Amino acid sequence: MTFSALAEPNRFHIVELLRERPRPVGELVNTLHIRQPQVSEHLKVLADAGIVAVHPRANQRIYALSPQKFQEIDAWLEKYRELWNER
Repeated sequence: MTFSALAEPNRFHIVELLRERPRPVGELVNTLHIRQPQVSEHLKVLADAGIVAVHPRANQRIYALSPQKFQEIDAWLEKYRELWNER
């Protein structure tokens, strides 16, 4: 589910933007130049995959990357790094 969530270009772009810093939905809408309902749907997919977390702040919802998911990806990739290094 993680990689299928990241495979969609807009979702990957959202992740790249959140890598820089947490952002509210409105800022993502303005940066991506797609409508708010589409951004919200992409964020829901990313949240369901555990890639992003949401933090309410006043009347905004701030999205940030979830470190745990990226630690899981790194641990999974480590198995392949070992294989590549053995070759």
